Amino acid sequence: MKQAKAPPKPGLAARRAAVRMLWGVLEEHRQLSDLTGELERLDPADRARAQRLATETLRQLGRCDEILDPHLKKRPPVAALNVLRLATLELCHDKAAAHGVVDSTVTLMRKIPKARPYTGLANAVLRKVAETGPDLWQTLPPPELRKWLRRRLVHIFDEDTTRAIEAAHALGAATDITAKDNPAAWAEKLGGTLLPTGSVRLPERVQISELTGFAEGDWWVQDAAAALPAKLLDAQPGEEVLDLCAAPGGKTLQLAQTGANVTALDISTTRMQRVRENLARTNLSAEIVVADAIKADPQPKFDAVLLDAPCSATGTIRRHPDLPFAKTGRDLDALFQLQSDLIDRAVAWLKPGGRMVYCTCSLLPEEGERQIKQALTRRQLQIDATLPDGIPEAWRREDGGIRTHPDLWPEYGGLDGFYHCLLRKT
Repeated sequence: MKQAKAPPKPGLAARRAAVRMLWGVLEEHRQLSDLTGELERLDPADRARAQRLATETLRQLGRCDEILDPHLKKRPPVAALNVLRLATLELCHDKAAAHGVVDSTVTLMRKIPKARPYTGLANAVLRKVAETGPDLWQTLPPPELRKWLRRRLVHIFDEDTTRAIEAAHALGAATDITAKDNPAAWAEKLGGTLLPTGSVRLPERVQISELTGFAEGDWWVQDAAAALPAKLLDAQPGEEVLDLCAAPGGKTLQLAQTGANVTALDISTTRMQRVRENLARTNLSAEIVVADAIKADPQPKFDAVLLDAPCSATGTIRRHPDLPFAKTGRDLDALFQLQSDLIDRAVAWLKPGGRMVYCTCSLLPEEGERQIKQALTRRQLQIDATLPDGIPEAWRREDGGIRTHPDLWPEYGGLDGFYHCLLRKT
């Protein structure tokens, strides 16, 4: 009689998918958002678990390696090392039961050809990690950024600020929302915190789609820093407003809520479909244009333009810890040129006397302050140093722009790194 197969170990499918995603980021230098194919065959619970495990392991990679290294005479190949890193996160960060983690990790090692020879090592090492790792974990400093980025940040800020940014990255990011109206009431209704700028910060680990008001379109997810550019632009009812590089659309929704006539333009058909879906859910309207902004014919017909330019996204690492591993800094020059070209194109779309907000979710001045300094020499622009309600004066830069970075607002849990600047066409 043929013996029935043993059921798969709980969580094994999620762990295996997470290990594949780690390989994709660390070895193939791809972003997690490009690796979601690894999740397609999983049920919703395993899908969420795999995504969390991969994200948190990347966020805490330095700590995982510091815990593991004393127990390894020689580092095993990456395929096996990633399995050990994942297990170390579960044992030390998640404080999961040692027996289940070790047992599942040994099983997972056997299923990965390049890791299989290290099955015995995994069993021995993880038992030692389970004994001493959780206590040691609490004493370790936040993981340092990759050298290509850390050197830049120390030069831009200083060592202490860079360490504070790294500490904010290690904590991760809360979920913020923008309400269509009465954010204070929504903060109370959802058990969140009303931030000084009007965004609402939700409690940890909530299921967004299940919350009151989501299906009804009463609010949308948007980091507090990402909500500032539209506030700075201050669109008025009846104005013609262009949201340039609009996807995924949070700013489009903010602009549409003001009663302005909004045109949302982006090059990505797929991402603009998400904008359409969010407009429909929130019962707001905007004209959707899928086009390359550089090639589109600019007509000076807009009262206001919001340009959220493509950038290195170095201000969002607390939310996307894969970015420093997926990128190397070598492609930055092309981004700098694209930002410069988009500023010129945005100015061409503005009516004389019109206003424009330029912003990037970057910590690098080459993508922020320096772009504006150069634009002022090329175009008839002047900076408007207006500060929206709730923004501290300390966030204002010498040029009149606004600079945020992740270690600010520690009492609220930080916010993404952005540069924002309001300009007027003279």
